[in-house]
Amino acid sequence: MNNNEIAVSLRNITKTFVGTVLANNNVNLDIKKGEILSLLGENGSGKTTLMNMLSGIYHPDAGQIIINGKEVTINSPRDAFALGIGMVHQHFKLIDIFNATENIVLGLDGKLNLAEAEKKIKAICDKYGFEINTNKKIYDMSVSEKQTVEIVKVLFRGAEILILDEPTAVLTPQETEHLFQVMRNMKEDGKSIVIITHKLNEIQSISDRVAVLRQGEFIGDMKTSDSTIKEMTDMMVGHAVSLNIDRPEPVDPQPRIKVENLTVIDEEGVVKLDNVSFTANRGEILGIAGISGCGQKELLRAIAGLEIVKEGKITYIHRDGRTEELLGMSPREISELGVKLSFVPEDRLGMGLVGNMNIADNMMLRSYRKGNSRFFTDKKTPRDLAEKVVDQLQVATPSLDTPVRQLSGGNVQKVLVGREIASEPRVLLTAYAVRGLDINSSYQIYDLINQQKALGAAVIFVGEDLDVLVELCDRILVLCEGRVTGIVDGRTTDKYTLGSMMTQKGEA
Repeated sequence: MNNNEIAVSLRNITKTFVGTVLANNNVNLDIKKGEILSLLGENGSGKTTLMNMLSGIYHPDAGQIIINGKEVTINSPRDAFALGIGMVHQHFKLIDIFNATENIVLGLDGKLNLAEAEKKIKAICDKYGFEINTNKKIYDMSVSEKQTVEIVKVLFRGAEILILDEPTAVLTPQETEHLFQVMRNMKEDGKSIVIITHKLNEIQSISDRVAVLRQGEFIGDMKTSDSTIKEMTDMMVGHAVSLNIDRPEPVDPQPRIKVENLTVIDEEGVVKLDNVSFTANRGEILGIAGISGCGQKELLRAIAGLEIVKEGKITYIHRDGRTEELLGMSPREISELGVKLSFVPEDRLGMGLVGNMNIADNMMLRSYRKGNSRFFTDKKTPRDLAEKVVDQLQVATPSLDTPVRQLSGGNVQKVLVGREIASEPRVLLTAYAVRGLDINSSYQIYDLINQQKALGAAVIFVGEDLDVLVELCDRILVLCEGRVTGIVDGRTTDKYTLGSMMTQKGEA
């Protein structure tokens, strides 16, 4: 394979939204055959928009797309598939009640022979090293199994150019290594692979070349083997960024939240938390590690009063030693104690913010009850808070009056997380605070979390990136299928130990 042969050329690609938001500006980028290209850039830099135009979700306002030397027009994902282009999105597009085979063939034209389809799927899996049970229902699959179905689905349709958007976001280190081996096998077969990720150590591990976008413009590219993480970061951000997460020593680590024998069962009778016990201390960060769906969300929601608890106790401990039982309190009463939940959902707008409201009004959602009158709401305080969040987290927005739905996903997330952290909580429950954020934005969030720690808050931090958990957290609690596998010291453990614990069911 001639690695200099070009599979895709993007020439002067420009895309504008809502008339004035310039997502991509005159971008020129080549994707070579038989290479793994990492696409790097801050949130809102235009990475996903650019790849969405290649995969047929958006159409460029100007510019050319050239595939294998021929200029093409891509108006839909079907057009992209016909040209051998397939994109695996961060949020999977699968039908839960169908099995793997049914999902893979769904939407194809003509009469379908499932037996023949299974043979073809098995051949693809054997060729590249995928592991898949074709008869397994999607609702019974792990995140990595669902991702495998998505990748095999685009290969089944004949994709020679694959785009993977944040493919390792919720994978264990072991699952990530397996995915990377599969990607290397596809590369050896001549596939062109574009990976969008913010994990710079993974870029170094898997990619041949790095292309950088900044504020919608192509800044340049470099061979991965010739670049360092610092060089990539400086190129992405435009200035030097410290790559060491600060981890100050715990400040007066006295108990603040004590969880005892907590059991949560959902409305379908599935045990989400099984006899969970631990203590979260003031002035420290307690990390929660676990495969997606192992009970992290239910744990934070239970502490915040948003989950029905079958058994157990959750005790709030005041600085003077007084205790209060949180179970039985309303979410508002728990919040007024200073227990704040900052949960970044997959649908940031659907569950965290109101898209048609501006930044200041979204801040008011947390403070409107503090007004002096039930009829006249204080708007100055939320606006001051909005200005503080926009300044501290460098939220890219035309103004405070811009509806949040017009912001990029990363900037929406900054508003969501900043709102909770800025309330100076006594207990900060934060989940996926940096999900999908670039390194510069992530470090701004880490700094704010460390500030709350220094002020004496008890921080419970649910994260997807094990490298970050190891660097940021003082202690790390590991969950597997709703049980505690163990609690380890963040300063002495490593991500491989955590990854192993995440797949070993704890004692009841």
